[in-house]
Amino acid sequence: MVQEETKLTVADNTGAKVVKCFRILGGTGRRQGGVGDVIICSVREATPDGSAKQGEVVRAVVVRTKAVIRRKDGSKLRFDHNSCVLIDEKGNPRGTRIFGPVAREVREKGYLKISSLAPEVV
Repeated sequence: MVQEETKLTVADNTGAKVVKCFRILGGTGRRQGGVGDVIICSVREATPDGSAKQGEVVRAVVVRTKAVIRRKDGSKLRFDHNSCVLIDEKGNPRGTRIFGPVAREVREKGYLKISSLAPEVV
């Protein structure tokens, strides 16, 4: 689960390395977000030549969480760290590459471009 003040690694090539979540979209009193949810973040660490600059406010989709993801077939999935992919207002990824595996729930939430760019969907 991702909540406010959570730091996430960025799994794309926009230049941002670490972002800090400060809002989970999808309801007035929403406190937690999971895989496939849209969050609003502030870029905390970035490379100097990337398109995302330090201090910029961006939207992102959560693609991996340390919390257990329980599926309807009874299987469970857990990743080593929390990660996200930066998106624009239309929901398309800002980067051209995505690093690391992506959970299947991202595709089910409608982010087909992210799941097709990912090297592995688990």
